[in-house]
Amino acid sequence: MRRRDLIAASALLPAALATPTAASEKSSQAGAVLNISGVGLPVIANGRIQNYVFVSLRLHLGGSATPESVRPKEAYLRDALVRAGHRTPFTVANDWTRLDAAALSASLMRSATAIVGRGAVTRVEIVAQAPRRRTGVRAG
Repeated sequence: MRRRDLIAASALLPAALATPTAASEKSSQAGAVLNISGVGLPVIANGRIQNYVFVSLRLHLGGSATPESVRPKEAYLRDALVRAGHRTPFTVANDWTRLDAAALSASLMRSATAIVGRGAVTRVEIVAQAPRRRTGVRAG
């Protein structure tokens, strides 16, 4: 490859790298959203970790919050969710393959108010839950 071709290709690289990020954020009629995927949360029963469930979330943003302004805080939101999951598990009684979506959403809403600001996140939607183990665990 010639030097000129390498320079031209490197100019296109930032646009190609920005594509996955753009796919995880959407502007809808009600407002912007930010997708967070692959958050591993424990299923704790009888004081022991029985399983892990990986959740994908969609944060609906409100007010002046944009995906670009909330994305730098994503690591803090993940951390707050994992800490809450260990402190007060989101376990569903007699089912170690899924989590309580309402409790999980409420916990993240409380954390988001402190981390991102009041009104920045209007709703947390649980898009998917994928248990680490599907066999050998209780399923109600």
